[in-house]
Order: sequence, then C-alpha cells, then structure tokens
Amino acid sequence: MVPVPGRSRYEIHVGGVPVGRTVYLDRGGQRVFHHTRIEDAFGGRGLAGRLVQGALEDTRASGMRIVPVCPYVGKYLEKHGGTYGDITDPVTPDVLDWLDRRLA
Repeated sequence: MVPVPGRSRYEIHVGGVPVGRTVYLDRGGQRVFHHTRIEDAFGGRGLAGRLVQGALEDTRASGMRIVPVCPYVGKYLEKHGGTYGDITDPVTPDVLDWLDRRLA
C-alpha cells in the first residue's frame, strides 16, 4: 500500500505498477472513504483487502477517524469486527451531502 496524499488516495502496486486504489476526502478529523477499485486483471488475489487494511492502519496512525461510504470499506470493517470500531464514524446524511458537494 502506497499513500498518495496529494491525490487523496492509497494505491496498491504489483511489479511497481499501480493496480488498485482506495480514494478518500478528509473532512475535519474524518477520512471519508468513498471508492475502492482493483483492476479487473488483478481481482481475486486479496489485493483490495491488503489495500484497505493498509489505508485504515495509516488513517489510525494519522489520528483520523474512518467514515466508510465505500461499500468495500464498509464490508471490510464488518468482517474484521471491532478492529477499527474505536475510530469508525457512521455514514450519515450530513456526510453524504457533504461528499456529494465535494465531488460535484
């Protein structure tokens, strides 16, 4: 996992080539994850899980909180129980409205 803060994303590389990303926007002390994508040719290898785990660990280390708008990030959090429960905030209508405005 490689953080790319200037582009508000984390990438995962295979052979030095980026093959996936999870994208976020920071909102105060929250890191709002809104999209995760692995290139089709690299699917089924567990790369998305490794990518998201690294991104969440980096988010924890930075003192930020997680808001899992991205369905994959949400499922990852459900699957891994309380590992990140102490730093996860719910997806609220306010967050979704804010995200819509930022992405427009």
